[in-house]
Amino acid sequence: MKRRLDLLITLFILLLLWQLAAWWVNRPILPEPRTVFLAFLRETRDDLPFHFAASLWRVLASTALAIATAAPAGLLLGQSQRLNRLFSPLIYLLYPIPKVVFVPLVLLFLGLGDAPKILIIYLILFFQVLVLVRDQAAALRPELLLSVRSLGAGRRALFRFVYLPASLPAILTALRQSVGTAVAVLYVAELYATQRGLGYYIYINGSTFFDYPAMYVGILAMGLLGVGLYTGVDYLEKRLCPWK
Repeated sequence: MKRRLDLLITLFILLLLWQLAAWWVNRPILPEPRTVFLAFLRETRDDLPFHFAASLWRVLASTALAIATAAPAGLLLGQSQRLNRLFSPLIYLLYPIPKVVFVPLVLLFLGLGDAPKILIIYLILFFQVLVLVRDQAAALRPELLLSVRSLGAGRRALFRFVYLPASLPAILTALRQSVGTAVAVLYVAELYATQRGLGYYIYINGSTFFDYPAMYVGILAMGLLGVGLYTGVDYLEKRLCPWK
């Protein structure tokens, strides 16, 4: 209850600051909240739901793919010092490279459609998840592993009953960070070779049609997308990690 009240107070303050800024700027580029709210109601009966659905699919697909591939790889590297030493130079070489620079190259190879957008977001999320999960798995206390091994547990049992449960919070933390990153990258990814998605919707309304209320509608929709996904991760954490 207190958390909801804090959210409402924060929302009220943000709307108040927005209204004051709109009065102060007094230009079409910064419409009042009421104007944007009316535009939001209008756009929900037009193309906005299709753009929202396209962006939601791309974020969910890339995030699920990153978790499905990077989490097991991170657990494997965290269990094996030899594999970690072998692949760490490659990880530290590729991780800092901004993957957005590969957008033109990915478009040349994969062409139009959802595949290049999903791949760009996936490449960014993969290394975030991999590093967090690997570090969490490698940080397990040796006496815990020894005590489980003394009961006759093999590598498969260790993975299922020790490494995976212990790394689950790190996986969810990586997922929470990935959601914010995925939504941020989504705008850039949807500027190229597409006519669907919130990134395209924001750009076309702001830079081509100069429909600034509709542009802010797209920004709000992208914000709602991020908040919804973030809340979903919080729900998963409560269900999967009740001890937290």
